[in-house]
Amino acid sequence: MIYETGSSIVQEESMHELSIASSIVEAVTESASAYPGARVIVVRLRVGALASVIEDSLQFCWELASEGSPLAGAKLVINKLPVIIHCDACSADSEIEGVQSFRCPRCGELAADLRQGRELEIESIELEEPEPNESKPAELELDAPDPVEEKI
Repeated sequence: MIYETGSSIVQEESMHELSIASSIVEAVTESASAYPGARVIVVRLRVGALASVIEDSLQFCWELASEGSPLAGAKLVINKLPVIIHCDACSADSEIEGVQSFRCPRCGELAADLRQGRELEIESIELEEPEPNESKPAELELDAPDPVEEKI
């Protein structure tokens, strides 16, 4: 569909990233629910060069999708992955510079065995644990001894 205004075109192009961002918010919220009171501060993604994701659009849509959710304010870190092919002719795995030609950079033969580049995965979620006495009423905290921190 063709739109007359530039902003409408941007909105149409961002629909793919908005759907992705919404799915990530849903999946991370579900995973984080296993840690009551913890706050998500960073979500790291692995995104392959062939995943058809525009990083700036995904960042923008992340802000929209996470707003008003338990992930509001969390940072989205995108680790871009290059395309890696396997060449049967020379038995090498190689990174290709562009996606216009899938020729082995070592021997020049065509290679169709993709080893990396299509990923769109949540790599990790960084949580901030709640303070041990956050849920206690303020007046009880004044008389309580300092909590002992344990490192696991």
